[in-house]
Amino acid sequence: MRQFSPLLLCSFLLLFIAACQKDKAVIVVDDVPYLDTYHPRILLFEGEEAVIRANINADPTWKKMHEAILVECNKILGRSPVERILTGLRLLSKSRICLQRVFLLSYAYRMTGYEKFLNRAETEMLAAANFMDWNPSHFLDVAEMTMALAIGYDWLYDGLPESSRETIREAIVHKGLYPSFNDDYNWFLRSTNNWNQVCNAGMTYGALAVGGVYPELAKSTIDRAIESIPLAMEEYQPNGAYPEGYGYWRYGTSTNVMFLSAIEKVFDTDFGLAQASGFLETGGFLEHMTGTTSLCYNWGDCGLGGTLSPAMFWFAERTNNPSLLWVEKKYLQRESFSKFTGDRLLPALMIWGKDISLENIPEPTEKVWMGQGANPVSLMRTSWSDPNAIYLGFKAGSPSVNHGHMDIGSFVMEADGVRWASDLGNQNYESLESKGLKIFGKGQDAQRWTILRMNNYYHNTLTIDGELQRVSGRAIIDRHSDASDFPYTISHISSVYNGQLEAFWRGVGIKDEQYVIIQDELKTLNKTTKVEWKMLTQADVMLGDKEAILTKDGKILYLKVEGRVSLQMKTWSTVPTTDYDAPNPGTIMVGFECELPANATETFKVLLIPEKALESVMQEDVALKDW
Repeated sequence: MRQFSPLLLCSFLLLFIAACQKDKAVIVVDDVPYLDTYHPRILLFEGEEAVIRANINADPTWKKMHEAILVECNKILGRSPVERILTGLRLLSKSRICLQRVFLLSYAYRMTGYEKFLNRAETEMLAAANFMDWNPSHFLDVAEMTMALAIGYDWLYDGLPESSRETIREAIVHKGLYPSFNDDYNWFLRSTNNWNQVCNAGMTYGALAVGGVYPELAKSTIDRAIESIPLAMEEYQPNGAYPEGYGYWRYGTSTNVMFLSAIEKVFDTDFGLAQASGFLETGGFLEHMTGTTSLCYNWGDCGLGGTLSPAMFWFAERTNNPSLLWVEKKYLQRESFSKFTGDRLLPALMIWGKDISLENIPEPTEKVWMGQGANPVSLMRTSWSDPNAIYLGFKAGSPSVNHGHMDIGSFVMEADGVRWASDLGNQNYESLESKGLKIFGKGQDAQRWTILRMNNYYHNTLTIDGELQRVSGRAIIDRHSDASDFPYTISHISSVYNGQLEAFWRGVGIKDEQYVIIQDELKTLNKTTKVEWKMLTQADVMLGDKEAILTKDGKILYLKVEGRVSLQMKTWSTVPTTDYDAPNPGTIMVGFECELPANATETFKVLLIPEKALESVMQEDVALKDW
């Protein structure tokens, strides 16, 4: 077995400097030719397969995952190599297919030695290497394709003929790394969102793969990434909440972890990057973002389904907190793992999880998680192990956050194994862009806000006088409690309704582990004001006087409204009225509307009561300031 000699570190000069008044470390690499003296060096050294094999032999779950990867690889053998076919502006779907195939096939070859996996990975890489380019105008496409070929080149190096090595290596350099130094494409270096994480990770993988042949290019690329990626990692401060939501956490954070894991493997240090404020806490964010139903809290541009996340195993090991894997363990208890093999980073799970015993995953002790940041969020539950537990998620923030919606003050709620209060989540970008919509504008008049799923009319918050929330506004979590008898969160949301309300406070909480309270305290401006209170649900709805009865899957939830003014209970259709909005089958908005006089102060308290808790409701009138 070839070992990474500590003496090789002597060829590196580690220079830490302060930049822009930030504790940001920059590494200057003086010499990198040694990088071509041994392969593999990305994530897993030669001989370390034995540790994974031992884990597979000792644990039936890991064995099952390993076998699922091999089954998927055998399916890949019969598929045609990836082709350069764009979907709208993007090659991204093809880059992702290539990464999934090459990573899984490379893992299968290293674990089994079967030439069929090596040969198929070689075919896939050569096909991509022969593309005229990797679509640098949408650089995520380049980043994922570069990572794909870098992993295959490095992991399969000894088994590839020199001609294939050269073709793949030159593609990594000329279609991956060199374009990243073109100012027309590398705006991601100054970005704070997932583009920074994905693109820097992809370029770093390329640099690590070809560093021996292109030492100066590798040096420049790695130095640049270590200087740039903290801009994105600052977004996790102060508590670990990821502003782009669950789905983009799995994208941006997972590739960030791929980056950290790779450089730490080669350099024996991550240069302090993982110590960025809030970053190591973000595993708690993702875990608490999954409800009792295994659905995620899908605010922003995010789908509803939760799923296994390999990066969580890195966080669990890095923080020595196996309870972070409570939700992941539930996914791993499923009968079939075929759903997971489409994850292009799945082999990393076998690396990051190789020292983790799935038999010793304790139940989390904390039932409440709160994070501030660009999109503050509060997540509460009454139990981790009771499938009928109550789950309540709430978000503040701003519509102007990357991938944000006009959902400030919105919430989701579960009880009795049913998600009662839901979020429509994202719509496929190409389905909108193909109709000519510019979907990433953030101004008040942006086309983005004409899209049904993105404006406040179809979120679980207030609409005032039929107007949109203000993109210039921002709400934080002003006060919260994790008390077991009444965990709650309160947010002052007024700036998001600037010019519509004088003041708007919303408090949400779980009372005595029995039911949920959504309490709004409003003050109107010098005009009559129409208020619409809405909640999206997939339940059947029957309206009553200041109440609605929701039924789903044989369960019942009572929505009761307490307020001094007269109001009208209503439902609103979610059927699109445009040719570009996606259908929303099985959903409906429920709530009420009313008119408030000028300069009025009013409180609305909405109770969400599971059937079994109906007799437990307490009649009380407590202002938010006294919560």
